[in-house]
Amino acid sequence: MAPSRSNTKPSRSRPSNIPDEPGVYRFFDEKERVIYVGKARSLKNRLNSYFQKNVGEKTYRMIHAAHRVDWTIVRSEVEALQLEFSWIKSENPEFNVQFRDDKSYPFLALSVNEEFPRIFITRSERIDGIRRFGPFTHAWALRSTFDVIQRAFPVRSCSKSNFEKAKRTKRQCLLGDIGKCSAPCIGRITKPDHDALVEGVIAFLEKGDDELLAHLAQEMEEAASREEFERAALIRDRISSITKAQESAEA
Repeated sequence: MAPSRSNTKPSRSRPSNIPDEPGVYRFFDEKERVIYVGKARSLKNRLNSYFQKNVGEKTYRMIHAAHRVDWTIVRSEVEALQLEFSWIKSENPEFNVQFRDDKSYPFLALSVNEEFPRIFITRSERIDGIRRFGPFTHAWALRSTFDVIQRAFPVRSCSKSNFEKAKRTKRQCLLGDIGKCSAPCIGRITKPDHDALVEGVIAFLEKGDDELLAHLAQEMEEAASREEFERAALIRDRISSITKAQESAEA
């Protein structure tokens, strides 16, 4: 996470030197109270949009109540979600409606305590042996992220009972048939290779698309140079899945 930057009196003039980077921003009033928290794929585009002529009534009131704005650059959408959630919960900004109630919001979770970790969705804040990512306030964002992960990093996602049943019957489930699970239950992937997929999921959620794509491109080139063409093709397909997801998100 990059250090915060600040710009004074946004209600009187458009902020300057805003980075064209993903991040989370806060508007403050003259008493240094946080009055609004938001996140953006591009801080520059989002913050500039507040200073257009035809803004909504709520935006107009918020901008004219604001004295300054600051922002923090983040590496990924999930990191932005986590920081936005944390700031809204701690600051209770006047112009934020989200998170005002006691509703629990869903997280993506990885059961890192299992031999073959699984990815799943949970609303629980306290489960031993898992890593949580989120929260996700929009169902479409959660579904989209989950689908990208299953296509690009097909880690196990089934329950323990279904996993054990597949091991006994030596039959993978539908997700294995359609390529959304690497089927460790029937030995189609080794534990080290599945662990590598799990690390890929964590990198995707923590570092964001661009950094991960650069890393995968390097891995693909190295695999091809070693004439590991099957592995290179697999990495190529993961890159394609992530790129398509980016295009859908920006459309």
